[in-house]
Amino acid sequence: MSRAMRAAWRLGAAAVRCRAGRPLSHAAGEGGGAAAEGSGGGGGGSGSREAIERLVREHPVVVFMKGSPEQPLCGFSNAVVQILRLHGVEDYRAHDVLQDPDLRQGIKNYSNWPTIPQVYLNGEFVGGCDILLQMHQNGDLVEELKKLGIRSALLDAEKDQDKK
Repeated sequence: MSRAMRAAWRLGAAAVRCRAGRPLSHAAGEGGGAAAEGSGGGGGGSGSREAIERLVREHPVVVFMKGSPEQPLCGFSNAVVQILRLHGVEDYRAHDVLQDPDLRQGIKNYSNWPTIPQVYLNGEFVGGCDILLQMHQNGDLVEELKKLGIRSALLDAEKDQDKK
């Protein structure tokens, strides 16, 4: 494993250990291209299966989290944001479940997964913070992003390290 990959792995592990609400980096004010959106009204209510289906399919990378990418309101949501940033994923849709109780329960019912955050790639449920961290650590996230046409920034960091 290269030095860049080891450093990224350590940062990912630190993200999970951080206390709720304490960001690893100061993200306030950074747009980063991530659209923190509300749940959206729409037919059937924001927590209906149809509404959730539209949300998970609206973009290749969708995160249901507590807070926004700029201001995560729990440590696990923050860890997901940090992992995506490590990989250079800035263009994704984020939905704050704290703004809409129907969406919060609806997404749990939709995925049959009891916790938030939840990550979807190409409309498919990947998992929560623990699964994303595991994928980051073992390299699977790089491969999954590649399937979406997203080149992980960690590949570039590794290439830069090899040049030195």
